[in-house]
Amino acid sequence: MLRATVRNLLAHKLRLLLSAVAVVLGVSFVSGSLVFTDTISKTFNDLFSEVTADVTVSPETAFDAGFTGTVTTKSLPASLVDVVSGVDGVEAAVGDVFVEGVQILGEDGEVVGTGGAPGLGVNWTDEEALTALTLVDGDAPRSSDQVAIDSATAEKAGLSLGDQVRLLTPEEPRTAQLVGIFRFGSSGGLAGATLTAFDTETAQSLLAEPDTFSSISIAAADGVSDAVLRDRVREALPAEVVVRTQKQQTEQDAGEIEDGLQFFNIILLVFAGVSLFVGSFMILNTFSMLVAQRTRELALLRALGASRRQVTRSVLGEALVVGLVGGLIGMGAGVLIALGLKAAFAAVGLEIETGALVFRPRTALWSMVIGVGVTLVAAYLPARRASRVAPVAAMRDDTAMPQRSLKWRTVVGIVLAVVGVLTLVGSLSAGGQEAASLVGLGVFVSILSAIVLSPVLSRPVIGALGAVYPRMFGTIGRLARDNAQRNPRRTAATSSALMVGLALVAAFGVLAASINSSIGGLIDRALGSDYVVTAAQQLPFGASVARDIEALPDVESVTRQRFGAAQVDGSTVFIGAADPASLATSIQVDYSAGDAAGLVDGLLVDEPTATSKGVTIGDTVDMVFLGGSTATLPIAGIYQPNGALGQYVVSLDTWEANGGDTRDSFLYVNLKDDVDAADAAPVIERTLKAYPNVDLLDQAGFKDQQRGQVNQLLFLIYALLALAILIAVLGIVNTLALAVIERTREIGLLRAVGMSRRQLRLMVRLESVVISVFGAVLGLGLGVLFGVLLQRSLAGQGISDLAIPWGSLVLFLVVAAVIGVLAAIWPARRAARLDVLRAITTE
Repeated sequence: MLRATVRNLLAHKLRLLLSAVAVVLGVSFVSGSLVFTDTISKTFNDLFSEVTADVTVSPETAFDAGFTGTVTTKSLPASLVDVVSGVDGVEAAVGDVFVEGVQILGEDGEVVGTGGAPGLGVNWTDEEALTALTLVDGDAPRSSDQVAIDSATAEKAGLSLGDQVRLLTPEEPRTAQLVGIFRFGSSGGLAGATLTAFDTETAQSLLAEPDTFSSISIAAADGVSDAVLRDRVREALPAEVVVRTQKQQTEQDAGEIEDGLQFFNIILLVFAGVSLFVGSFMILNTFSMLVAQRTRELALLRALGASRRQVTRSVLGEALVVGLVGGLIGMGAGVLIALGLKAAFAAVGLEIETGALVFRPRTALWSMVIGVGVTLVAAYLPARRASRVAPVAAMRDDTAMPQRSLKWRTVVGIVLAVVGVLTLVGSLSAGGQEAASLVGLGVFVSILSAIVLSPVLSRPVIGALGAVYPRMFGTIGRLARDNAQRNPRRTAATSSALMVGLALVAAFGVLAASINSSIGGLIDRALGSDYVVTAAQQLPFGASVARDIEALPDVESVTRQRFGAAQVDGSTVFIGAADPASLATSIQVDYSAGDAAGLVDGLLVDEPTATSKGVTIGDTVDMVFLGGSTATLPIAGIYQPNGALGQYVVSLDTWEANGGDTRDSFLYVNLKDDVDAADAAPVIERTLKAYPNVDLLDQAGFKDQQRGQVNQLLFLIYALLALAILIAVLGIVNTLALAVIERTREIGLLRAVGMSRRQLRLMVRLESVVISVFGAVLGLGLGVLFGVLLQRSLAGQGISDLAIPWGSLVLFLVVAAVIGVLAAIWPARRAARLDVLRAITTE
C-alpha cells in the first residue's frame, strides 16, 4: 500500500499541485504574520533594553491607555533629580524631557515623516551612560536657537549642519539652527518617527508645567544591583511616582508595542484563516474527484486484499504529503510575506530597522500543524468514501462512486439556516459588543448553512442562471449548463470557495457604504461651523493654530475639540473635551435635558450612557484621568447620540486641569455674520501656511476626508481578501481540469460527432462562468444580508444610515463572470488538444 500511495502521488502530481498551492498561500500568510510581528517585537525589545537606564522614575498613571492615543501632561518636579542623586548607590541621575508633537519641516515646507508616526522632542544630556543619542556630526544644542536631529530625518529632509530648521511644536512654530546630527540607539531606527533634541531648558519649556521633567534616568554605581537601587530610590521619593528597573521598564515599553502588534497579528491571522478555509474546499474537491476517477483501481486493491483502513490510510497518506509539502513551502514563503509587510510599512512612513528576520520554533510548528491539519481534515471524507468501494466494482466495465441522497444534507442545512437567522435577528435587539458578537456568530452559522445547502440549490439556481445558454449558444450552451448541473456536490464545493470570499467582500462593502452615508448625514446634521481644521489621520496639532485663526478679523470664534481616554466606574471610556462658550455654534446638539451652559465645570453625557448608568441632570460622575487625578463632575446636559461628541464631553479647562493633552484634534471656525465664507477661506489658508500639517476644510471637504479614511480601510480589507479569491479561482481551474480528465471519453465522442475545438473550448468556458456566477450570486446575497444586519447592530454607535453599494455589487458579479472565463483558459485548451481516437478508447 505504501508503494501504491507513492505511485499515485507521482502519477497525479500535476492534479495535486494546485491543492498544494492553496495550502502554500494560506500557510505563508500565517508564517509571514508571525515572522513579521516576532521580528518587530525583538527589535523593540533590544532597542528598549539598549536605551533604558538602570533605574527609571516616571509619573504614575491611573490606568493603561493602550493605543487610544491618550497622553498626559503630568510630569516630575525638577527638584526630584537632586533627591535621587543623593541616594546611596546612584552613580548619576538626569532629568529627561519627552514631548509629542514636535514636527520638522523639510525643504519643501512639508512635515517630514508620514503614516501617522509621531514627531518627538527630547532634551540633550551629556551623560553618555544615560542617553540613547550619539552625535555623528556637529555639536550638541546649547541654547534655545539650536537643535540637533536624528540622522534618518536629516537625510529625508535634506538638512545639513548650519541650516535653519523650521519646527512645529505643541505651542507654536519656531526656527532654530541645526548644530548636530545624532544616531538613536545602535541602529538609528525610529520606525518612521522624527526626533529633535533641544537644550534642557528649552525642552522643559515645551512641557505643560515649568521646571519639570517627563522622567528621571538613573545609572547604578559599581556593585549595586538594579533591584537594590530601585528599592532605595523608591524610599526616597513620594508615592505618586513609579520606579522601575531596566528589565521592568523594558517589559513595560515592549508590552505596549506587543499589545498593538497582537491586534495587528490577529487581523492578519483572521484573513489567513479565511484563505485556509476557502482552500479546504479546493482540497476536498480535488481528492473527491481523484477518488471518483480511481474507483476501479481502488476496487482492485480491495479485491487483492487491501482492507478499508488501508485504503483510507493510502488516500490520507497522499493528503499528508500534500500538506507537508505545502506547509514547508508556505513556511519559507512566509519570509517573503514578512519582507513584503516590512516594505508596505516603509511605504507609509513606518520604516523599521529590523536586521535579520526572526524565525521562532513556534512559526515552524504552527505552519506545519496548519498545513497538514487543514489538508488531512479536507481529505478525510473523500478517504472514507474511497474505503467503501466494493471489490466487485473492479469487474464492471464502467464504475463510479455511488451518489448519496441529499435529503439529510437538506435537513442539516435548513437547521443551520434557522439557527443562523435566529442569531442574526437576535442581534437586532442587542447592543454594543454583544450585538457585534451575535452578528459574527450568525454570519458563521449562516455561511455553514449555505455551504451545506449549496448542492441542493445548485441545480435550480444554475438552471435559472443558465436558462439563456441554449438560446444564445444552442446545443453548446445546453451541454455547458447540464455539465454544471451533473454533479451538485462538486459544483457546490467549487463555487463555495468563491461564495465565502465574495460574501465577506459584499458585507464589508455594505458596512463601508453605510459608514460613509452615516458620516455624510452626521456632518449635515451636526456641523454648524463654516470651516473645520484638522490634520491627517486626525493627529493632534499645536494650540497656536487656534490662536492664530482667532486673531483674524473675519473670524467670530474658534471651537477647540480634543479627545482622549478616562475611566468611569472602573471602565476606560473615550471622552471629548470642548470649549463651552462656542460649542453650540459649532456642533448642533439635540439635548434631552439640560444644555452646554453648565459644561464649564460640569459634564455632558449622551442619553444611552445616562440611561445605562441610571443618572440624570444634577447627578455627579467620578471621572479618573490618565494622570491619576479624579474629578467629580455634575451632569449639566444629556444629549441624543452624536458621533461628533462621543459618550462624554468635558470642558477644556477640566481637561487641562487634570493633565489632558494641550493639543487640539479639531477646530471649528465660525465666521462673522457679514463675512462670506468664500472670501474668508484664502485669508485663513494664508495663516495656515505656517502649519502644513493641518488642512482647512468646508463641509464637503470634511466629508471627503472622513470617507477617504473609510475607503482606505476598505481597500486594505479587499486586498487581504484577494488571497481567498485567488485560491477560489485556482479551485475552479483545478476542478475543471480534473473534470476534463474525468470526461475524456465523453469529450472524444463529442469531437467524433462533429464538435469543433472552438466549440469545445466555448463549452468549458460557459460551464466555468455559470459555476462562478452561481457562487457569486449566493455570496453577494449572503454578504448583503450580513452587511445590513451588521449595520443595524451598530446603529447605536453612529452608523445610523443603511446604504447598499449596488454599483459595486454589479461590478463584483461581472468580475465573477470574468473569473470564470479566465479560470477556464487552461482546462479548455487542454480539452481541445485531446486526441479524438485516444479519448474514445480511454477507460
